Amino acid sequence: MDRLYFHQIFEPVFENPVFVQGLPGFGNVGKIAAYLLIKFCGAKPFAELYSPSFPDYVSVNSKGICRLPKYEFYAAHMEKNDFLIMTGDTQPSFDDVVAHYVVCNEILDFVEKYGCNFIVTIGGVPITKEEAQVYVAATSPRLATEFMEKGAVIYSKGRIVGATGLTLALAKERGLEGVCLLGSTTGLKADRGAGFAVFKFLMKALGNEVKEGL
Repeated sequence: MDRLYFHQIFEPVFENPVFVQGLPGFGNVGKIAAYLLIKFCGAKPFAELYSPSFPDYVSVNSKGICRLPKYEFYAAHMEKNDFLIMTGDTQPSFDDVVAHYVVCNEILDFVEKYGCNFIVTIGGVPITKEEAQVYVAATSPRLATEFMEKGAVIYSKGRIVGATGLTLALAKERGLEGVCLLGSTTGLKADRGAGFAVFKFLMKALGNEVKEGL
């Protein structure tokens, strides 16, 4: 494999879907939140992305079967929103800047094909004390204010590393709107609490209430 490619499982039909991306990172907040959204919506996998920019390891299941690292795309239809959800095993090396740009641009090409005009990326932000917060960065002051009024804290004067930030910034360059939601975490281990907090906030912001027992 010498280039990135998509494997299509089936061709979904969407109506103005929201694209939600959650990948491994600080506290695995993004991946956990994406998994909770997939479970909550009963989303179905419809495509996979493979890239030679991903690390050189394979995942092995309980039966000893190995597979390449990948990103997975899921389709979900809710009463108030259609969702196109992406999560995965890994990200390109942080040292390979070009690979990050290539992969993020290919992802945006793919989701735009399905009519995604609003982007939500999810990640974690490291903190030094226990203080549960959801932070927001956005493609416009209007969106930043809108999500702040719904309970998020403006993430200011910082950096968002990896695909969590880059996908949103590249989307803005294409004229798309969106937000990045960051759950506060110590980042020392997988933080299900932070992932759930971001997932719950996103659902509330989009008009979908979530019960605590999920």
